[in-house]
Amino acid sequence: MSTPRTIETRQDNLFRNRLSTQLNPKHPLFMLCHLIDWQGLEAEFAALYQAELGYPPLPIRLMVGLMMLQHMEGVSDEQVVRKWVENPYFQYFCGYDHFQWDLPINPSSLTRCRQRIGENGVEKILAATIQVAKEVGHVSEKDCAQVIADTTVMEKAITHPTDSKLLNRARENLVELAKKHALDLRQSYKRVGRAAFSQSCRYGHAGQYKRMAKQVKKLKTYLGRVTRDIERKLKQEQRPFFQDLLDKFNRLLVQTKDTPNKLYSLYAPEVKCIAKGKAHKRYEFGCKVSLVVTHKQGLVLSSQALPENPYDGQTLKSALSHAEFMSGVKIERSFVDQGYKKHGIEDSQVVMARQKGLSRSLKNALKRRNAIEPHIGHMKSEGKLDRNYLKGKSSDMI
Repeated sequence: MSTPRTIETRQDNLFRNRLSTQLNPKHPLFMLCHLIDWQGLEAEFAALYQAELGYPPLPIRLMVGLMMLQHMEGVSDEQVVRKWVENPYFQYFCGYDHFQWDLPINPSSLTRCRQRIGENGVEKILAATIQVAKEVGHVSEKDCAQVIADTTVMEKAITHPTDSKLLNRARENLVELAKKHALDLRQSYKRVGRAAFSQSCRYGHAGQYKRMAKQVKKLKTYLGRVTRDIERKLKQEQRPFFQDLLDKFNRLLVQTKDTPNKLYSLYAPEVKCIAKGKAHKRYEFGCKVSLVVTHKQGLVLSSQALPENPYDGQTLKSALSHAEFMSGVKIERSFVDQGYKKHGIEDSQVVMARQKGLSRSLKNALKRRNAIEPHIGHMKSEGKLDRNYLKGKSSDMI
């Protein structure tokens, strides 16, 4: 694979004017594109490519710019590419000085770019935004030393999990895979399985939970029979194609209400059930996220996915150290809620909600701890924190 291409803007076009002479110089994107260290980002990511024969990769600035715009607008890969063609400010932000009429990339290229740069690459982009905020005077190093930390939940794009749905879908997946590999099953339970699933949904809706439990038990029996039938008939060379599914389904068969580390989705087995005490939503299925923002301005210094759903108090030390690494400033004081008890922080001051014996200035500063909540709300409603449509644990990190 060759080194990435560069965007050529030096030569004028006789029949097309430059965007830099037509766009509003006070537009936020116009000003922002001149503040970001694009050359530094290109140098960082150029090491991920090898200078060999092959089709030249797309310009790094274009890919990084599209990912930034995607999070600013809270849109999908397909939507940001379509908007890029329509919006001259998007094009200028990505380094083009002449208006482009064609799609810049295939949307799937953004998926491969995310996989290439990984979590560390996205952190470098976040660090670049923090550096811009410092350069324009939005925050100072003193502001970065005083922060607010909190956690939220980034939900995964899965349906609400129920035992009957998981069991029936697991059986259907196994039967479909067995048919693909020409395995002659004793019975597929297609008709009775569908009927039991339908009945369990109706009984659950009517509140008849004992009858529903009988149908769930039937579905578990059907899945167990199909699983054992396939395991008996599998040849050694076929086993790798079935092993991942069989491991998931055997885990599904033995789990109960009180089983730790339950399986909630066949599509995303990493999903956790998280209870945050919300009145409108008792449980959320996804990944816990730790956020650190500056106390005064609310600039995000750290954003980390916590796939194992740890207790909040156990996450504070890593969250603060990550924020220090991203901003380059030692954190002196952090404001947290009561979920961060037993945090174990000794080298900086941690002020907790409802803490007694505080001075008047700390009490006043503590009142602003709740300011992180609307920031989280904006990240969910306008950004991409509300629902993660990407697959795998690494996508949660990104």
